[in-house]
Amino acid sequence: MSPELIAPVMFGTLVVVLMAGFPVAFSLAAVAAVFGIAGVVSGAFTAPFLLNMPLRVQGVFNSDNFLAIPMFVLMGLILERTGIAEDTLLALGRLFRKQPGGLLVATLVVGSLLSAITGFVSASVIAMGLIALPTMLKAGYDAKLATGSIAAAGTLAQMLPPSLVLIVLAEQVEVPLVEIFHAALLPSAMLVGLYLVYVVAATRWRPGLAPPLMDGATASVSAWKEAAVAAGVPLALILAVLASIFFGIATPTEGGAVGVCAALLIGLAKRRLSRQRLSEALTNAGVLCSSVIFLLLGASFFMLVFRGFDGQVWIEQLFAHLPQGQLPFLLFVCVGIFLLGFFLDFFEIAFIVVPLIAPVARKLGIDMIWFTVIVAVVLQTSFMHPPFGIALYNLRSVAPPEVRTSDIYLGAIPFLILQMVMVGILVAFPGIASTPPPAATLTDKQVEDALRQTPEPTAEPPSDPIPTK
Repeated sequence: MSPELIAPVMFGTLVVVLMAGFPVAFSLAAVAAVFGIAGVVSGAFTAPFLLNMPLRVQGVFNSDNFLAIPMFVLMGLILERTGIAEDTLLALGRLFRKQPGGLLVATLVVGSLLSAITGFVSASVIAMGLIALPTMLKAGYDAKLATGSIAAAGTLAQMLPPSLVLIVLAEQVEVPLVEIFHAALLPSAMLVGLYLVYVVAATRWRPGLAPPLMDGATASVSAWKEAAVAAGVPLALILAVLASIFFGIATPTEGGAVGVCAALLIGLAKRRLSRQRLSEALTNAGVLCSSVIFLLLGASFFMLVFRGFDGQVWIEQLFAHLPQGQLPFLLFVCVGIFLLGFFLDFFEIAFIVVPLIAPVARKLGIDMIWFTVIVAVVLQTSFMHPPFGIALYNLRSVAPPEVRTSDIYLGAIPFLILQMVMVGILVAFPGIASTPPPAATLTDKQVEDALRQTPEPTAEPPSDPIPTK
């Protein structure tokens, strides 16, 4: 076989193995091992080349970004088991019970908080489906609007810092995690705002979709206080963790550790953190983080062998057939990731696809912070697309039997359109999700030294000058 064909054959083999249903982490490692042996035998690279794998493993465990994952995961699981989301939903529901669509507004607010806490789409959608959906159906809410709001709120886990998705993407594209968190805040807030505007407008236009709860009087001062406390506790925790990271008080790992301690204190204060619940949180966090580590190690081994066959050159040649410029590349990437999201999980896309396209984006001069946020929004969109969206599958698994699958699909379409609008806004206005480069600063001594320097005589230009960039 021609050496130029080995890289595409290796990639195609991985696709076939994944479509066959084998575990992703072990599929990556197995394909890499087979083609690694083939590369040594064929002379594409030497055996010592494969010894770079231990160095890559060491780099994984030394990564500050990945060290933050267990902390944020454990923080989310502890808060989830202390009933924070349920308390907030009930308090906000009583607060907005006289307004059409009041429970929808409460669901979007609580779903946003829960998404930021858990960092997982599946966990957020399932939790909100169990907590909010029965209440809204009992109140006579339209099933399409109710399920669409829950799925949309759950997918915000892709975007809202401190999101596990952003942590993984930051490591894969090799950009500072703090800058990713900072760049994702405004797009996340804008997306939540679009959801709220749509829900309020739809219920004001057709109040029958979400009738007000007329069984109580106007919200009292105590109801406002209860809602403020219920929503303020998780919000204050999230803001405190993010602020400590943004202002350099703590690293992402340290911020996650502080968040875990605060979550433990909240659980103890509410007297809901039993030994069993803490054990479940620790066990689930260990299982989830272990699966991420195995997947990352398999992907790292695959990328090492793939680059040994000059696979990155093959990827660049594929993109060379596109029209020149950043916009055609972004369009192709967005459509490709959107379609891959139908069949692959986020981690599979992040560990396999993103490392392949990131070097091409960097060569085109694309702002990698902005690019990372766009990828996160596109992944969020793919998880909402019927009939393949993972968020819709998760919601179907916990929805009551009277809720039809077609209701879930139709309810997701308006929010899917809003997510596509958000992608268009980010492309049209990149400043929303990009961070300006830090301004160069000089000390007073450097300025004085520069002023004291005497101009050197101009050198005669060489006969064959080399153009500079």
